Amino acid sequence: MDDETLIYNLWRIRRTVLQMCHDRGYLVSQDELDQTLDQFKDTFGDKPSENKPVRSHLNVLVAHNDDPTNTLVARFSDQEKIGVKEIKEYCKKMEDEHLKSTILIVQKGLTPMARDVVVNELENKKVQFQVFLESELLVNITEHNLVPQHIILTQEEKQELLQRYRLKESQLPRIQSGDPVARYFGLSRGQVVRITRTSETAGRYITYRLVT
Repeated sequence: MDDETLIYNLWRIRRTVLQMCHDRGYLVSQDELDQTLDQFKDTFGDKPSENKPVRSHLNVLVAHNDDPTNTLVARFSDQEKIGVKEIKEYCKKMEDEHLKSTILIVQKGLTPMARDVVVNELENKKVQFQVFLESELLVNITEHNLVPQHIILTQEEKQELLQRYRLKESQLPRIQSGDPVARYFGLSRGQVVRITRTSETAGRYITYRLVT
């Protein structure tokens, strides 16, 4: 891939990452969200073949609007393939930096053993560690006109919903945590999301789904 195409792709990927952080409730400045391709080149460089930039220079660190101690880091990996050693290094960084959430953006995915570490070890530590391929972030999936609006309910709103309709949690329709939109918002098992669709007959059609 030539430098011009790669730098354009990296700009788009980082823009999606910033939008994703913002949509999860983290503090991202409007200037960062509106950064143009030329501004990106001025800040990070425009010669990836000469390590200008290296991907790790694109990392993003943000704090949550409601809780400044709730920090998230989005790390761009310089390695093409990520193994167990690299995953454990990222885990160590999470502990050292007291991070609650990490998004790892990789070029070609994880080895099977590294994937097992993410699934088995990290879930037990009750931290959020997500892995996205660069190709998954070239486009912000929530901006597609066929993707309805998703709003995450607070714990209080969830309980109010269940009480209002006299439902048990298990009676709600479900959305898998691996669903592309659920991954975008970083949804965890047990959360409830309100989905608003437009309808030619009903105007708006609202459903609620439990993340499983």
